[in-house]
Amino acid sequence: MRLSHAITKALTGLWLTVVMLVTSLAPAKAEAPDINGPVLHVFWSLTCPVCIRQKPWIDGLEARFPGLQVELMELSRSDRHHALFDQMAAERGIRAEFVPTLMLGNRAWVGDTPAQRTGIEAAISAALMGAALPPDDALRLPFLGEVNTESASLAGLTALIAFVDGFNPCSLWVLTLLLGMVIASGSRKRVAVVGVSFLLTTALLYGAFIAGLFSVMAWAFALPWVRWVVAVFALGFGLVSIKDYFWHGRGISFSIPEGQKPGIYTRLRQLRQEDLSTPALIAATVAMAAGIALVELPCTVGFPVVWSGILADRGLTTGAAFWGLLALYVLIYLGVELAIFAVAVTGMSLGRMGERHGRALKLIGGMVMVALAGALALRPTLMEDLTGSLLLFGGALGAALAVLLLHGRARLGT
Repeated sequence: MRLSHAITKALTGLWLTVVMLVTSLAPAKAEAPDINGPVLHVFWSLTCPVCIRQKPWIDGLEARFPGLQVELMELSRSDRHHALFDQMAAERGIRAEFVPTLMLGNRAWVGDTPAQRTGIEAAISAALMGAALPPDDALRLPFLGEVNTESASLAGLTALIAFVDGFNPCSLWVLTLLLGMVIASGSRKRVAVVGVSFLLTTALLYGAFIAGLFSVMAWAFALPWVRWVVAVFALGFGLVSIKDYFWHGRGISFSIPEGQKPGIYTRLRQLRQEDLSTPALIAATVAMAAGIALVELPCTVGFPVVWSGILADRGLTTGAAFWGLLALYVLIYLGVELAIFAVAVTGMSLGRMGERHGRALKLIGGMVMVALAGALALRPTLMEDLTGSLLLFGGALGAALAVLLLHGRARLGT
C-alpha cells in the first residue's frame, strides 16, 4: 500500500510539473480589447461619392490612433442601422438625413472637408487622452442662433451662384420688355398683376426644373467621372458666353433664338388688351411665362447644372436642407427681377435692356462659369468654405470687369 501511494504521489507530481511547463511555454493569452476606448461611429452609403472619397482616410484612423475603435455602418444595403442613426442623430441635435455622418462622443460631423478631418482628428486625440472634446465648428449668429460652418459655406455658395445666375440676360430682357408694354396701359394694377403672375410662374417652373435636375445629379454623381462631365459642360457653357460678348450672334449661342422673338412680341402685346379681366390677365400671363420659360431654357441651364452637381458631390440628399437651399437659390435668383418689378410699379416707367447690357452680363456669367469649372475639376475643396468661394467669385468678377474696361478703352481708341 505504501508503494502504491508513493507511485501515485510521484505520478501526480510529474503531471503537475508537465502542466506547469506547458503553461509556461504557451503563448500569453491576448488581452481583451478595451471596450471603454473611444468609438467613432461612421454612417455612410455605397451610393454616396463623398463617402467613397472619405473611406480610405477612415480606414487608416485605427492604425494612426491606437485605442480608437471605428464602427462602420453602411445604410444603402439594409435598414439594420437606420434606427441607430436616427437615435444617435437626435441625441446630438442633428437630422439623420445626410451621409457621411461621423459621431464621436457628443460630437457629430456631416460631410467631408479638410477642415472637418482636422477637427475629427483633434477630437480623437482628445478622447484618447481622456480630455474634453474640442468645441464644435458652429457659428453663433444674431437672430439665427447656431449655424454649422459646413451648412453656412454651402448656403453662401448657393447665394453666390444664384446671384450671378439672376443677372441672366434672356430672363431680364423678357421681363423688361413685358413690363414696358404693360406700363404703356397706364394702369398700376395691371402692371402689378402681370408682374406678380410672371415672377411666381417663373419661380415655380425654375424651382421644379432645378429639383428635377438635382435628382438626376444625385444619382449620377455616384459615378466618379461625372464631376468631370459637369466641369467640361461648365467650361463649354462659360466659353460660349464669353464668346457672345465679343462676337454676339455668331456661331453657337445660349440665347433666345431670333426666330422665336416675333412670337414672344405677339404674346406680350396680347397683355395690353384693356378688355381682359383680372382672371383672364393672370391666366394669359401664366401661359405666356410658361411658354417663354421653355424657349429661354438653354440660356438659363448652366448655373443650375453646376449648382446641382456641387450639392450632389457633397452628398446632399433631397431632404429639408436641399429644399431650404433650393428656396434660397430661387429667391436670390429672382432678386434682380423683383427689384426691376418694384421700380416699374412705383415709378410706372422702365427702360429696356439693350444688347450692350446683355453682352456684358454674358461676359460676367461666362467668367464665373469658367472659374467654377476649374474648381470642380482641379480643386473642389476651394468651394468647401465661404472664404474660398468668395475668392473664386471675386477673381472671376474682377477678371470680367478688367475685360470690360480694357475692351471699352480699346473701342474708344479706334
